[in-house]
Parts: sequence; structure tokens; C-alpha cells
Amino acid sequence: MQKGNAKTQPRLPSLDLLKGFEAAARLLSFTRAGDELYLSQSAVSRQIQELEQQLGVPLFQRKHRALALTGAGRQFYSAAAQVLATMRAATDQLRAAGGQRVVAVTTNVTFAALWLVPRLARFTRENPGVDVRIAADARLRDLERDGFDIALRYCPPAVAGPQALRLFGETVFPVCSPRLASDARRPLKRPADLARYVLLHIDDPEGQTPWLSWRAWLEAEGLGELQPAANLRFTNYSEVMSAVLAGQGVALGRSPLVREALREGTLAAPFRREAASSRAYFLIAAKDAMQRPEAARFADWVKREAKR
Repeated sequence: MQKGNAKTQPRLPSLDLLKGFEAAARLLSFTRAGDELYLSQSAVSRQIQELEQQLGVPLFQRKHRALALTGAGRQFYSAAAQVLATMRAATDQLRAAGGQRVVAVTTNVTFAALWLVPRLARFTRENPGVDVRIAADARLRDLERDGFDIALRYCPPAVAGPQALRLFGETVFPVCSPRLASDARRPLKRPADLARYVLLHIDDPEGQTPWLSWRAWLEAEGLGELQPAANLRFTNYSEVMSAVLAGQGVALGRSPLVREALREGTLAAPFRREAASSRAYFLIAAKDAMQRPEAARFADWVKREAKR
């Protein structure tokens, strides 16, 4: 009887499939997920296809040079991220007990993809032998309960708490690809010129992020009636950045997240008319975490990167 019941139990996806899906969903790129997992883009794509076949639903919308999660994909990503974060936290605790040096970090998807991960190579070069584990999702994790050493949070100061260290604030301003910025047929010299362009938005029907809204920015410029050539809306900021880098339109850039791209020349700011956000980025350490040298070194490294 027990053997028969075992045969009828639904088969769970393998850990490799979950890891591939979680990375692709977090980064919204099969190529970047492959880089993170040391796999080829085609290998990650095959993993996603196999997972979709096992689940019987599409998890991604494949767009031209861009990915977006379906409704089922967003639901499954939340569960997959939680499962993997729990497994990583438990693994880190066991490794730490066995003498391995691990730093467990929780942050949001956008900050991880656009600020933290591109800089991590500098930390690993400076700190060989320290294993960094990053859990990126939208939840505010309990550090002690969930086994994290450090949280990097984007929130109002009141939510961050009195023990939080403010890393930097945030301003928003229009950004686009250098190709669009230099298009002589459609000069982009002043805010009114945005009427010639596609505007890229975060889809925010409940108005939870008004400081990232084109409507608010245009109204502050006295252009509340401006009608762009078209509008494209995305579910998260990483998708917006993928679209703007691909030259699909103009987005509102968030100062700490686009600064590196502006410096490298992969993004352009046609006019610096900034609006300040009421939120900021904070570093929060778990109780007693700073007593471990690897966690203290990671926190110090984040502080130095924030000052760069």
C-alpha cells in the first residue's frame, strides 16, 4: 500500500530546475541567469521549458529582447524564492557550524540585480574564501528567524528602524539609451520633447510607488497634459531597465541603480531634472552578526561601495 501511494504522489520539480527558474525570474534574463549559475543561456532556457511542461503552464512571456513573468510565473516565483531562501539559510547555518565562512544577505530583486550583484566581484576578490548567499524578493525578512546576517532595504526611515545605517537616498530623472539621446530626427533637449518618445512605466495601478510615476514627474515639470508617442508598462523595475537599455523608450532612472550605467555610457540622462524619493537604502545587521569577521567585512564593503 505504501509503495502504491508513493507512485501516485505528484512529482516535485528538481532543485536544479527551481534554481534556474528563480534566477531567471529574479534577473528577467536567461543569459544573466546562466552567468550566475555557470550555465549557458540555452541550458537555462531548456530548464525553464522542462519546468513549464511539468507544471502545465507558461511561466514567462518571451518578448523581443526581454522577458516578463506571467501571472502563474509570479505566483510560482514567490514560492520558489521562499523555498530556496529557506534551504540556503539552513545550509549556511550548518556550514557556519562546520567552520565555513558564509554571509547570508536579504534584499529586494531590483537592488540585487542592478546594484549589488554587478559589484560583488570586487568583494570576492578582496575576500577569498567568503561565501555570499543572496536571497532577493519583495518581503521584509526577519533576520534572526530566517537566518540572515544582513538586510539591504529600500524603505522609509521609520520602517528601517533606529539601528539601520542609511547608505544613500534616491532621486529619479529621465534616462534612455545613448542612441535615442543622439537621435537628430527627434531632439531630446527639454522635457517637452518627451512627447516624441515612448515612455516606460512600472505598472502600479494601486499607486504604491508615486515617486516612480511619470505622471508625478511630468506634473512637477508643468507638463501634466503631455501625451507621449506611446506607453509601455512593466511589472517591475528590472524589466523597465531591460527595455530602456534595448532602446525601447525613455524611463525614469533611479539614481543609485543607474549611476554605474551612466558612468559607463550604456545609459544617457538627456536632462537632469530630478525629483527626490521619500525612501532610502539602508543596511541592517542581525543581532551579533558583526561579531563574525566575514559579516563585518561584507558590511564594511557595502558602506565603501555606497560612497564610491
